[in-house]
Amino acid sequence: MAVAAMASADVALGAPVTIDRAVVRFDAPETGGIARPQFIFERELAFEARLEALGDPDFGQSGGGYLDRHVRAALERHVAEELLSQLAMDPEPRPEDIARRAQSALAVLEQRVGGRERLADAAKGEGLDESEVDRLVRREARASLYLDRMVAPMLEPSEAELREVHRSTANPFRGQKFDDIVAALRKWYVSERLAVALSAFYQNARGRVHVVVLPAGS
Repeated sequence: MAVAAMASADVALGAPVTIDRAVVRFDAPETGGIARPQFIFERELAFEARLEALGDPDFGQSGGGYLDRHVRAALERHVAEELLSQLAMDPEPRPEDIARRAQSALAVLEQRVGGRERLADAAKGEGLDESEVDRLVRREARASLYLDRMVAPMLEPSEAELREVHRSTANPFRGQKFDDIVAALRKWYVSERLAVALSAFYQNARGRVHVVVLPAGS
């Protein structure tokens, strides 16, 4: 109640109240160049860094927030997804295609971070509501559809491919019966392939992307 009263007093007096701030500005040909700069806001980047930390097998169980490397990874993934989401596809996905892919992307994200509750806690920790998380997921959905359709198929691995992955690669499900883990394995495998593809896209795009970290108070 005291905090609410203080906030109300600040508004009444005209004092600035910081709700969020832009921390990164970037532009690229895919997003319209310097005439259409894109901005990443503090809460959003912090949330994405939390997701990277939760998905880090060497860090995710520590409960210790996130490190600089998670912020860098989150920034690179954000920029890559934003650029990919702006690219045209032939044919263009229908709204129901995006919605269906977003559902799958959310399921993969929940598995990557350790469950729905941990995802909700990460969002709550940075003050994001459901609509803001949905926007992030839909951006990833469109970016992943572009990679799948225009670069290389990766969203619908065959059973034969999954069996080979289960048998011959390092994965969290080695030693478990395939039929018991096939759904979870599919999500993990799609997540891994997308992460590699997004990283490769970002590295190839670095020469045409102009990224500026904005100082506090700018």
